[in-house]
Amino acid sequence: MDAKERFIQIYKDNITRPGADELLAYLTSKSSDFFTAPASARYHNSKVGGLVEHSLNVYDCLVDYLDRARVKDVYGMSYSGETVAIVSLLHDLCKVNVYKPGFRNVKDEFGVWQRVPTFEFDDKMPYGHGEKSVYIISGYMKLTREEAFAIRYHMGFSGEEDTRNVGRAFEMYPLILAVATADMEATYYVENTKTE
Repeated sequence: MDAKERFIQIYKDNITRPGADELLAYLTSKSSDFFTAPASARYHNSKVGGLVEHSLNVYDCLVDYLDRARVKDVYGMSYSGETVAIVSLLHDLCKVNVYKPGFRNVKDEFGVWQRVPTFEFDDKMPYGHGEKSVYIISGYMKLTREEAFAIRYHMGFSGEEDTRNVGRAFEMYPLILAVATADMEATYYVENTKTE
């Protein structure tokens, strides 16, 4: 099963609220490059299909994180399969249709400049990162407040937000910490394909 098929299966098995089918129809349509987009321009999963792979990696990391005894017994975190799928699979919808193929010059091992393919960031709807994902999802289906906050603040303290807001959000909704942890684990350990 490839990444697109696995994403669609997890999505359909877990996300059933009103509007979910319409959102999936958009993601699989010609209006969206979700299944072919990279996850970043130059760093983690900077390749065709990197975004869907990253979304699945975050899902797997979040499921594993929430299955830890300490997380369940001490922190009291328990979320439905639907919530887990929504916040992980859809946290980076802000990256749909923003990366375009391009080229850049880099020196090879002999110091000679070479033209290599890359991706360029070109966001036609600069609405932020997490908040843009919430905005896109909310156009199709209703999110709980905790789901919306978890997606909005999934970058944790590495985003551009006021750190007081991030800390307060973490205190209010533990799911944010879980998603931020899963996102960082997927980015820095599972994917770890930084290019120079």
